[in-house]
Amino acid sequence: MIEAQPSPAAGTLRRAVTDDESRAASRHWWDLDADDYQQEHGPFLGDVDFVWCPEGLREADARLLGEVRGKRILELGAGAAAGARWLDGQGADVVALDLSAGMLRHAQAAADRCGVQVPLVQADALALPFATSAFDVACTAFGAIPFVADSGAAMKEVARVLKPGGLWVFSVTHPMRWIFLDEPGEEGLVATHPYFDRRPYVEQDADGVPSYVEQHRTLGDRIRELVGAGFVLSDLVEPEWPEGHDQIWGQWSPLRGRIFPGTAIFVSHLPS
Repeated sequence: MIEAQPSPAAGTLRRAVTDDESRAASRHWWDLDADDYQQEHGPFLGDVDFVWCPEGLREADARLLGEVRGKRILELGAGAAAGARWLDGQGADVVALDLSAGMLRHAQAAADRCGVQVPLVQADALALPFATSAFDVACTAFGAIPFVADSGAAMKEVARVLKPGGLWVFSVTHPMRWIFLDEPGEEGLVATHPYFDRRPYVEQDADGVPSYVEQHRTLGDRIRELVGAGFVLSDLVEPEWPEGHDQIWGQWSPLRGRIFPGTAIFVSHLPS
């Protein structure tokens, strides 16, 4: 006799997902959420600006990408592509890539508003539609990497499309943040989740189909992914919460930002 299996429950949980599940969830989520996301965060991100994180660290100040004039640059998970347009203004030759048609629609609308046009490509970070050694620099601010099940494979794809000596810089939620509840207030100061639980955060419907998936990796995991793809890690930037910055963004807040980091920015390069 075959025992009846419990029906999946709608809600949030931590469970393994496949690449296909993660890809489908991300595309669907960001297509649906694009309007709300841009309405809430668009003024902070700007139409022509490169903001690395909710702490407000800007590439104009940090210069993590170095001198970009004349460089061919790929922005992964570009969203509305404000960073790509800023890089274009610095003299770079930029391509902005995102999985979501909804986000790229906002990228085109912003380009029409400000008059800065960069090529927009809809594609998956695990199958970049570019030739080997096509770019000098690849970068992303919270795009792509947290949303793919096999982020190690994504690192290898980035390495493939970079020239020898190419730079790869990406920001993600700081791994230690996964210990805490996703809350900006005092309830978000209590350690709740095991740091070493790599199962992703999943929101799913009543049929068990994921609608949102975000991946967790430890700091060591990220370094091993980079090294495994052939990169050399040159810096790990943990932006501090700046004085006078009082804007809450999801779990990011002045309260939490004064106590522990919310963002990790990995700066790496391929050997020449």
